[in-house]
Amino acid sequence: MKENYSGSETGAAKGGAAVLTRRKTITGLTLAALFAALIAAGTFIAIPLPFSPVPIALQNFFALLTGLILGPVLGAASVALYLIAGIIGAPVFAGASGGIVRIMGPTGGFLIGYLLAGLTAGLVAGFPRPEKKIPLWRIIVAVFAGLLIVYVPGVAWLKISTGRTWAAALVGGFFPFIPGDLAKGVAAVIIAPRLRRTAADILSR
Repeated sequence: MKENYSGSETGAAKGGAAVLTRRKTITGLTLAALFAALIAAGTFIAIPLPFSPVPIALQNFFALLTGLILGPVLGAASVALYLIAGIIGAPVFAGASGGIVRIMGPTGGFLIGYLLAGLTAGLVAGFPRPEKKIPLWRIIVAVFAGLLIVYVPGVAWLKISTGRTWAAALVGGFFPFIPGDLAKGVAAVIIAPRLRRTAADILSR
């Protein structure tokens, strides 16, 4: 009888752990989907530039926040979900457009850069944990590393796809965005720590 009782306890413990794991998975996927929708919402706030095919937009800010708040895995998954939605035709890219043609166009490198931004910011900031408070300097490094990494594939693909020189590609795809990115970075440093703690609490339930 004693052995049967012990076996029942073990089975119950395993069943409870499985339920908890499923619940956390569903919660994580729900958060990833919500942040993907937030990134998509950034498409409606875009300012075109007359000298560049790259508009001033908020998607990089939201992609960055996603990695900072959810960590590298869910952050990257959220941005990937946003990109997949755009590739299959949902109007979630700048200018309320969609389709794989946008990935192949001059702004495609920046779209890939959003994925790198979420992943990089998440890797630097680490996984959100309720019991662990991240130091401010780490948030700052994560923010600006995430913002800068967008321009690696972004400027490179802008140069290749349009045949511009490196100088022209930097003028059209990097320099005009520095002031806005500095403002976004400051906002992210202020916003991210509190939202990160909230996400950590939700994911730990």
